[in-house]
Amino acid sequence: MCYAIPGKVTAISGKTVTVDYFGEKKKAINEIVNLKLGDYIYAQGGYVIQTVPAKEAVETLETWKELFFELRETDVRLSRRPAEETGVSREVSLILDRAAEGRELKREELHKLFLLENPAELDQLYKTANFLRQKYLANSCCVHGIIEFSNHCKNDCVYCGIRRSNTILERYRMTDDEILAAVAEAVEKHGFKALVLQSGEDPEFSVDRLDNLIREIKKRHAVLIFISVGEIGRAGLKKLYEAGARGLLLRFETGDPKLYANLHCGDELEDRLRDLRDAYELGYLILTGGLIGLPGQSLESLLNDILLTKELKTEMYSFGPVLPDGPKTELVLKVLAVSRLIDPQNAKIVVTTGFETLDPQARRLGLLAGANSVMLNVTPLKFRKLYDIYPDRAHTEETIEEQIKTTLELLYSLGRAPTDLGV
Repeated sequence: MCYAIPGKVTAISGKTVTVDYFGEKKKAINEIVNLKLGDYIYAQGGYVIQTVPAKEAVETLETWKELFFELRETDVRLSRRPAEETGVSREVSLILDRAAEGRELKREELHKLFLLENPAELDQLYKTANFLRQKYLANSCCVHGIIEFSNHCKNDCVYCGIRRSNTILERYRMTDDEILAAVAEAVEKHGFKALVLQSGEDPEFSVDRLDNLIREIKKRHAVLIFISVGEIGRAGLKKLYEAGARGLLLRFETGDPKLYANLHCGDELEDRLRDLRDAYELGYLILTGGLIGLPGQSLESLLNDILLTKELKTEMYSFGPVLPDGPKTELVLKVLAVSRLIDPQNAKIVVTTGFETLDPQARRLGLLAGANSVMLNVTPLKFRKLYDIYPDRAHTEETIEEQIKTTLELLYSLGRAPTDLGV
C-alpha cells in the first residue's frame, strides 16, 4: 500500500511543478534533476520525492481510480452541513455560516465557539470544520510514520515522561543500523513516503551524527524526512536541511511565556519560537502546536496558541491533551475545529496519539471535526513502549500491519484517501 498516489507532471516553472491527479491540478516543489513534462511522480508535503516508471504509475492509477472517486463521494456526503439544525442559536448559526463562506472570524466570535456546551451547537461546529476541510483540501489524509529512536533527554520538562529527572524509566538508544533498518521496513515493506525521526534532546545524537544518518537515508530511499529532536539552533537546522530533512516537528506547547518557563524549568519560549521561525526561513515544513489542559491554562490562552500556530506559517497543526489527567474530549475537538476555522485553506491538522490515548474514538471524532492527518508509530516494538512520554500510550503494542489495517478501514469508511497530494 503506497501512502501517495502517482501524478503526471503537466507544467514546470522553475522549481514549481504542476501535477495532475485524475484531472485535479496540484503544485509541488521539485528538487529532482532532469524532471520532464509527462513524467509521473510521487509527492509528499508539497515536495516531489520520487519519479515513477510510467507503466507502474498507470497500473497504480488504474487500481486507484474507481476507489478514489468512490471515497470522494462518501467524503462529500459526510461533510455536508445541514441547512438548519434544531437547538442552534441564531448567533452561533451566523458565526458558523460566516466561517463556511470563508470569512475571517473576529476574535470574540472564535472565543464564543470555545464557550459552546450545547450538543447541537457543538455538532454544528464540528460539521462546519469538516465542511471547510473538504471544501479546500478534499479527501486526502496525510498518513505519516514516526520512528522514536532515543528516549534520553537532557531537559526536565515537567509534563514529559522522558524528562531527565525520571530515574525509573528504562532508557534506550537505537543504533544507526537499527534506525536505518526501521526506515527500510517502513518505506520498502509498508510504503510510507514520509517519516518523522524523533527523540528527546539526546547529546549522543549530535547534529553531525544526524547529518550522516539523514544523508544515508536519502541515499537509500525516496522519502520525505521530518526531524523532531528539540532545539538545535539555526546552524544545526541549516545543516540538516542540506542533508535532506524537509520538515521540523517542534511543538511550542504553550504561547504563554510564564507558563512555558514554569513547564520548562526556566527555559524561554522565545528560544523555541526562534528555532521555528528560522526553520521556516530555511525552507522547512513546520509542524507545531501546543498542549491542551495545562494547569492555569485559560480558553483565551488556547485561542492564542492556535493563532500563534498560524502565525508561525505552520504546515501541520499538532495539539494534544496533557496526560494522564487530560481535558475532556470535547475541549480537544473544539481546538481541532477552531484551528480549521482559523486556517481553513492550508492547515493539515493531526489527530495526535495523545488524543487517541485520551479517547479510543479520537481518530474518527477528530477527522470528522476538521482534522486530516494521522501518524502511525513504526518504531520497533521492543523500543516503542519505552518512549513513555505519558502513561498507557496508544498503539505501543500494535504491529505496523495492525495499525495500517485499522487506519485504512477507518479512512475508507469516512471516504478519505490515505494520501498527501501536495498543495
